[in-house]
Amino acid sequence: MKEESIYQFTAPLLDGSPISLESMRGQVLLMVNTASRCGFTPQFAGLERLFETYKERGFRVLAFPCNQFGGQEPGSAAQIGSFCQENYGVSGSEAHPIFRFLKESKPGLLGTQRIKWNFTKFLVDREGTVVKRFAPSTPPKDLAPAIEELLGSK
Repeated sequence: MKEESIYQFTAPLLDGSPISLESMRGQVLLMVNTASRCGFTPQFAGLERLFETYKERGFRVLAFPCNQFGGQEPGSAAQIGSFCQENYGVSGSEAHPIFRFLKESKPGLLGTQRIKWNFTKFLVDREGTVVKRFAPSTPPKDLAPAIEELLGSK
């Protein structure tokens, strides 16, 4: 049976404690698989700018460290958190079930469910529905119109 929204999932924070995505209900979410040693790593700065711009309107960026592609995220959770904070000012082997759901909900080109590289981005509306998928090469600033559309006037 296909999950209806992201709210059924729980994910680990960098300190290992779980967070229920139910606590994000009503927010517009950008979910991203990230890596600190990737050519797209500078996108952390753009993702943080999006968060700072839209957080008061109910927008959150959820970054999921990923070491699946070329071993580009080899650090511990503490090292990952420190790297992101120090270098980009970011405040916060099997695919996690959330990413299996995201891939199934919004396949890529030609219907593929594969995520081909780090910094693939999934935009989720306030009801927990995956509405758009963006390629790793899409700069965060280019997501602003889609985010603004989902945020509406709320």
